[in-house]
Amino acid sequence: MLPNYLKLAWRNLIKNKLYSFINVGGLSLGLMVAILVGLWIHDELTFDRYHENASHIAQVMRNQTVNGEVTTAPSVPIPLATELRTTYGSEFKRVVLAWWGSKHSLAHGNQVFAKFGKFMSPEAPDMLSLRMKQGSRNGLKDPASILLSESTAEALFGDEPPLGKVLMIDNAITVSVTGVYEDLPANSSFAEVRFIAPWDLYAVSTGWIAEAKDSWSNTSFEIFVETIPTANVADVSEKIKPILSEKNQDGSTTKPELFLHPMRRWHLFSEFENGVSTGGGIQFLWLFGSIGFFVLLLACINFVNLSTARSFNRAKEVGIRKAVGSKRGQLVGQFLGESLLVAGLAYVLAVLLAFLVMPLFNQVASKSISIPWTNLYFWLTGIGFTLLTGILAGSYPALYLSSFQPVKVLTGGGASMRSRRGLLAPRQILVVLQFTVSIILIIGTAVIFQQIRHAKNRPLGFDRNGLITLMPNSPRYAPHREAIRQELLATSSVTELAESASPTTETRSKNGGFGWTGKSSDLQTNFTTTAVSHEFGRTVGWQFKAGRDFSRQFASDSMGLVINQTAARFMGFADPVGETVTWKGEDFDLKFRVLGVIEDMVMDSPYEPVEPAIFFIGPRIGKFVTLRLDSRQSPHQSLAVIETVLKKHLPDSPFDYTFVDEEYDYKFRSEERTGQLTVAFSVLAILISCLGLFGLATFTAQQRTKEIGIRKVLGASVSSIMALLSKDFLKLVLIALVIASPIAWYFMDQWLTDFAYHVDISWWVFALAGLLAVGIALITVGYQSVRAALMNPVESLRSE
Repeated sequence: MLPNYLKLAWRNLIKNKLYSFINVGGLSLGLMVAILVGLWIHDELTFDRYHENASHIAQVMRNQTVNGEVTTAPSVPIPLATELRTTYGSEFKRVVLAWWGSKHSLAHGNQVFAKFGKFMSPEAPDMLSLRMKQGSRNGLKDPASILLSESTAEALFGDEPPLGKVLMIDNAITVSVTGVYEDLPANSSFAEVRFIAPWDLYAVSTGWIAEAKDSWSNTSFEIFVETIPTANVADVSEKIKPILSEKNQDGSTTKPELFLHPMRRWHLFSEFENGVSTGGGIQFLWLFGSIGFFVLLLACINFVNLSTARSFNRAKEVGIRKAVGSKRGQLVGQFLGESLLVAGLAYVLAVLLAFLVMPLFNQVASKSISIPWTNLYFWLTGIGFTLLTGILAGSYPALYLSSFQPVKVLTGGGASMRSRRGLLAPRQILVVLQFTVSIILIIGTAVIFQQIRHAKNRPLGFDRNGLITLMPNSPRYAPHREAIRQELLATSSVTELAESASPTTETRSKNGGFGWTGKSSDLQTNFTTTAVSHEFGRTVGWQFKAGRDFSRQFASDSMGLVINQTAARFMGFADPVGETVTWKGEDFDLKFRVLGVIEDMVMDSPYEPVEPAIFFIGPRIGKFVTLRLDSRQSPHQSLAVIETVLKKHLPDSPFDYTFVDEEYDYKFRSEERTGQLTVAFSVLAILISCLGLFGLATFTAQQRTKEIGIRKVLGASVSSIMALLSKDFLKLVLIALVIASPIAWYFMDQWLTDFAYHVDISWWVFALAGLLAVGIALITVGYQSVRAALMNPVESLRSE
């Protein structure tokens, strides 16, 4: 019986090529989206699962209250690590102290590379369950050791055995390679880490860390922990909550509280608001999961619509088969067989399409996903999903077609009218649903890109064009600082350069302990603080609202401050210039004078308000060097000149630079990725909807052939016939626009509330979506309308 069903199904597909193409093509596009989104969701849900102990790994984080607002940060003090090991040692299997990952130069002979790495306690390799290619995880117990990723070892040593080889980190730290580990996958929080070196080595080689090793107020470090298998992370988190308040004398004012943020929540739940986890990547998971579902739903709607529409043509077939003894169950089986055959063909085509577009999808989504050809679960899931899709999409047409009464069908009585009454409304509802989803996607895409453009056009308070940032990472830089500066300025490539403790597009330090005349004793301070050289403002292009910039002509400027407008408002100064600001720390009490006030400089998220910021001349700068290129010379030529000067003075340091405008644009990557993927899915959704609309328009034109012929004989014009065939579909599109607009407004308004600096949804977005939807519908239906209207009435009215 089954072979006969498949044979009949195949004959029907071949006989009706247009409808088969629409069904198979539309469903394959829907399944392709489902495959891509499914693999993307799997990649997101398995983030950090590479690490065997992921369910027991957590990062120690802290909440603190400043002026009634709770802020969350992953930075903690050094002595906390010892406290966790001793007082709470029964709860933890491993406690790993770490310094923030950043780029460092690795040199071996003539090979010099800038690689991203971390300095961590020796327990880190075991905690992260690194898969060692050479050496062992215990390699970091040697205080002068380094573990390299496989790709880094290959870049440095080629085919030579790396173990025992000597490297120089930042031309200052000599280490020996004690292990090589497998590169971590892209869906690991440590994917960028290309080397791991001992924490103690970094602490010894960095003088100021020695000052912080016993300080509970210097919260500049990271701590990762692995709890014992029997411990409950939430319970342990509650136990360690009061440590900072008990140890830190300032605990009574900021009320610091510790908590553990589990590794399995790092990626999807990375955002905190008022001390509570509010989401993160999980929003994108729900967003694209929903889009994938609805795109597939649109393809299934096409199948249902076209199958029920074609029921008129198959009514006699059903009647004859019933008259000769076919049971309803057999007819249902046949029609479901056809549906499953379409779904199966669509799935094969969908897998092929997914394979072809995967490189482009990975590029847009910033992923490294591939089709898991050898994974049995992938095929079982795909086949099961396809069977489910085929059954769900074919159930209604099968049940409806098999319900025809043979007497009425074969005598021609009532079948046509009942089909119209019974199917017209459901089919219209499904078309409205299709275009409702498509219009929502169009509106969402427009709002996303409007928000990105709004944020990109935000006044930055500095000129990011023509700026590059370098990280010298060499002890040779300090003694050659002035020589490098003078030689670069003497070229026609650089107009100014300056140093800073943070890059131009990021703030890395926050401090309290500030005071000024008139400050309320209840007001708590938490300013972003950046140490800079005198020329920093001129280099980046500060825009002064009052006062002046730092100047080397005034020795007193070493105790001067430049503040932003937000800081001036926070301090309550009508005229801040000349005011005295005190800064009191654990072992210092300094007095500064405000030299100038600048426009707010957007250094962090372009979507968030600028925080109160203070810039000062710092004793420890030079980590980041910012240069302004001369616009009269091409960047390529300028970079070549700069590299020559730097190589002359720092021959063992790689020429590693970034363009500030590119770094700033990188801040939009998440939203731009969302927009690009939404555009792609919107196009596919519209294409699928248009395929269905085209099929229905074709069928409608065929059903009304004689009506059109009669109208033409009676004098109807081509335009009136086109309007007759198009108006019903346009009504459905307009209804979809009315339904989609409030739904889209609600969800996009909710999305925009995540950004403090955001655009207002404009009316023209809905008008644009409506015009696009109507235009697309007209183009889709128009071809069949024109074709039907131009048909010779003699051919239309000729009787069989």
